[in-house]
Amino acid sequence: MIILSLLLALLVSGCTIPLAKNGISAKKILGSEEAKVVAEKFINDNLLPPGTTATVKNVTDEGDVFNISLDVGGQDYTSYMSKDGSKFFQSGLDMAKFAEEKAAQATAPAASGEAAPAANAPKTDKPKVELFVMTHCPYGLQAEKGLLPAIEALGDKVDAKIRFVHYFMHGDKEEQETYNQVCIREEQAAKYNNYLSCFVIEGDSGKCVVQAKVDAKKLISCVAAKAKGYYKADSDLSNGYGVGGSPTLVINGVQSSAGRDAASYLAGICAAFNNVPAECAKQLSSAAPAAGFGAGSADNSAAAANCAPTQ
Repeated sequence: MIILSLLLALLVSGCTIPLAKNGISAKKILGSEEAKVVAEKFINDNLLPPGTTATVKNVTDEGDVFNISLDVGGQDYTSYMSKDGSKFFQSGLDMAKFAEEKAAQATAPAASGEAAPAANAPKTDKPKVELFVMTHCPYGLQAEKGLLPAIEALGDKVDAKIRFVHYFMHGDKEEQETYNQVCIREEQAAKYNNYLSCFVIEGDSGKCVVQAKVDAKKLISCVAAKAKGYYKADSDLSNGYGVGGSPTLVINGVQSSAGRDAASYLAGICAAFNNVPAECAKQLSSAAPAAGFGAGSADNSAAAANCAPTQ
């Protein structure tokens, strides 16, 4: 769980931050307007990276503490401060919801294979994220629908790529679509995510080529002359990583597990940064996408399901 990822280095559950050391009196009870000034100054002076500014939109008296409503880089957050201005609380924890999620995690089946939790992936300045899939595997499509919003949110802060496993299981249509996608990815990269966002819903390559404004002539030429070479590079990596199913997530060279919703993918990737960027605080959907083509969501009961040769 990422709580206010922007407030780097201070993400400790239940953490309170003394303010008195900055000359703020721990005895005086502040008024709402004074609390707004104190909180805003403390956050901007001590908690945020350069170039990021917080604005306190509203301060509400909740009895023992002030509720601090914040805008940080266009995102809304809620924090709390003691009424004497001596302690700052980064967020409130919904105890009942937390207990439910903890219980669900304890009873959930373990993911197959030897994947490590995403949080255990090696940390780098710019994480390398590779999702290995088959183009017609329903669980690969599910994972792509979850990952796309996460990598869009992170932009150039991450080196992300959809790759393809070293085998086919869904006939000629899957092989041909793999060649289409590796060509678009390698030769028309700026259009690939738009194409894929269409394909995972529609399942219609021709329609998505038009919708994403892919250069069809360039694509046909690539499929005829270069696609198998591009695919071989993916296939070799898939073998090298020991990929055994679609989808398989690899972060910084290590197989990693994560829920297939956008919020879980964002959290998993952000755990692999040396210095967590502001983009990691973006609020994405925690609903798992439906498996297979089409829109909609599903529960997380099949979070470990994949397409593997032994199935």
